[in-house]
Amino acid sequence: MTSGQTGRAGQEITLPRRRHGLQPQRLLITLFGDYWFGRTEHLPSAALVELLGEFGVTPAAARAALSRLARRGVLESSRNGRRTGYGISAEAFATPTLRRGAKRILSFATGPRPWDGLWRMVIFSVPEEQRDARHAARARLRWLGFAPLYDGVWICPHDKAADAAQSLTELGIRAHTVMTARTVPDIPQGVPPINAWNLDDLRARYDAFIGAWEPVLRQARDGAVPADEALRARTELMYAWLHFPSLDPELPAELLPPDWPRARAYEIFAELYDSLGPPAETRVRRIVAAHAPELAPLVRHHAHRGP
Repeated sequence: MTSGQTGRAGQEITLPRRRHGLQPQRLLITLFGDYWFGRTEHLPSAALVELLGEFGVTPAAARAALSRLARRGVLESSRNGRRTGYGISAEAFATPTLRRGAKRILSFATGPRPWDGLWRMVIFSVPEEQRDARHAARARLRWLGFAPLYDGVWICPHDKAADAAQSLTELGIRAHTVMTARTVPDIPQGVPPINAWNLDDLRARYDAFIGAWEPVLRQARDGAVPADEALRARTELMYAWLHFPSLDPELPAELLPPDWPRARAYEIFAELYDSLGPPAETRVRRIVAAHAPELAPLVRHHAHRGP
């Protein structure tokens, strides 16, 4: 996920793209969001390096990630004697893409969504030489819940037309049209709109998520997950869940096969994420306390379902 917003001294703020696995830069942002959300105090770089080490990131790779995020304007640094500290910059916090992404994650699969029977359609064209813009447009549209019915024709069952138009405009793509459409009744469809999504593959992904994390949820309910394992598991759980909002725009129940597994997958995610919060917070607090005891009491885990 990337964003472009001018920060201090005209600096362009660019968030790193989401990649498979626990990529160090994305991992740092996740840890800040989960345990240091809204704090203006800077965490010591040594504590952040140790935190990344919990996930197998080497000290050299951790320090490189901190430096790159600072150059991008996502983090800001400070000095206190010989100690260097880092915190999320105010400009990064204000980035529209970051806010929209957080809203999408927090609202995804929280309950049934009514469907008005209408499809939102985006038609756009990007010159062949602007491949980066095309890639970014497709990533943004998928994140909003759109999928390609045909090349250059993307659809979504929910009213995300304004968000889609805003995203394409932000990317400098002027050749786009946004419309609302409904399938014509009693006329056979060569390609029904729902075919824009591979439901068999999507079901298999939900089933795999349930199969992988349901046993961990049982362990968490029994209090059998140690603090260090809770920290790693909670972050890996979030990474596993983050794929679904871009794969499934909460497709309407009217269009889905029976016993669709999304609701069960969400229940596992929400309960497990919140259950692992306290022991994971304990682990983060211990690591911060080893480098800055005065900051350790400020560590707080973010709860998905709130207090």
